[in-house]
Amino acid sequence: MIEVLYFAWLRERVGAPREQIETQATTVMGLIEDLKAREDRYAWAFGDLTALRVAVDQELSSFDAALAGVRELAFFPPMTGG
Repeated sequence: MIEVLYFAWLRERVGAPREQIETQATTVMGLIEDLKAREDRYAWAFGDLTALRVAVDQELSSFDAALAGVRELAFFPPMTGG
């Protein structure tokens, strides 16, 4: 089971700040594809991956990162300093 966290506008599109997901996907991208196939709200949220970042177990990562042993994924838009 993976804890998936959604931040900023992604949370609004998905309709939840977090959820527990059981998946057979082996990569972050595989999980995204599973989610997009699940419901339209996920397809909308993950429609433009260039506008998203992912953290795997609280470390910035890539969409091709492996999910083996992962406890937490966080999806969020790019941030700027200020």
